[in-house]
Amino acid sequence: MKKTLYFRENFRKLFRLSLVAVLFNATAGYATEFAYVTNEKDDNISVIDLSLNKVIKTIAIGERPRGIIFNKEQSLAYICASESDRIQILDVATDQIIGELPSGEDPETIALHPNGKIIYTSNEDDALLTVIDIDSAAVIAQIDVGVEPEGLAVSPDGKIVVVTSETTNMVHWIDTKTHENFANTLVSARPRSAKFTDDNKYLWVSSEIGGTVVILDVATQKIIKEFTFDIRGIHHDRVQPVGIELTKDGRYAFVALGPANHVAVIDRKKMEVEEYLLVGRRVWQLAFNQDESKLLTTNGISGDVSVIDVKRMKVTKSIKVGRYPWGVVIRNVP
Repeated sequence: MKKTLYFRENFRKLFRLSLVAVLFNATAGYATEFAYVTNEKDDNISVIDLSLNKVIKTIAIGERPRGIIFNKEQSLAYICASESDRIQILDVATDQIIGELPSGEDPETIALHPNGKIIYTSNEDDALLTVIDIDSAAVIAQIDVGVEPEGLAVSPDGKIVVVTSETTNMVHWIDTKTHENFANTLVSARPRSAKFTDDNKYLWVSSEIGGTVVILDVATQKIIKEFTFDIRGIHHDRVQPVGIELTKDGRYAFVALGPANHVAVIDRKKMEVEEYLLVGRRVWQLAFNQDESKLLTTNGISGDVSVIDVKRMKVTKSIKVGRYPWGVVIRNVP
């Protein structure tokens, strides 16, 4: 009997140790991911631990934060503090603002050149694109564009930056070397966001009031495809496309539809809208995690972030953040 009890007790200990080892190996090598969400009306950033699906801290920053990006190493975040008329630099290791970049008045959106040395920001009130050298913290160019510029995108090869102007209803194509506006493309009313495909061949642009998303051929700067959206039970006027994300495998496009409270899923192979996912109120911007298994949405009026399981095409979580969340980026920590 004693031998049997001894055997059982040791077996239990070995089992527990083995289970711990299995769990450790299962998690070893996996990164932790944190989402940084700018809260437009709270003047702060909510930081979400995506392994917990909860806000773990809030960081006070400048007035009316909107656009946000990371540097290439993801050690710094650059934030458009629109009503502070500055781009603030956040050290994500210490959660401290360690500097500022000149930006012109009311910077709204922001983009990083692939070389990691140049930042572009749109100045909505002044109809300008401002070009900033990060190392010298100096404005190296200001380029006249259309009225109320907002959307920004830099081509993956670094040769072109595009700006969408809301009131002029145009996409402005700018050479990053010469800073010349070499072409303009008329699109539907109030273009909001722009996104290049990874192969540099196409540009996707959303038009909020026009209710459309178009694909432009980068070589010709001409529209080659237009999408409209029809959600049962929702008036067409509430369908207002804003943020766009494209999967790296070329399979899907996701489009935030503003006060329609849905994200449209577009099959890029068939070139048709596949389905609509119900999220929070006034969905605005989108961001993938590193392996694109999750898509996050900022929902301004409901003050939350929706988490979408991309494989299942299902909203799995709603995370409360601050008032009027606007921008979102995701940091990967090995």
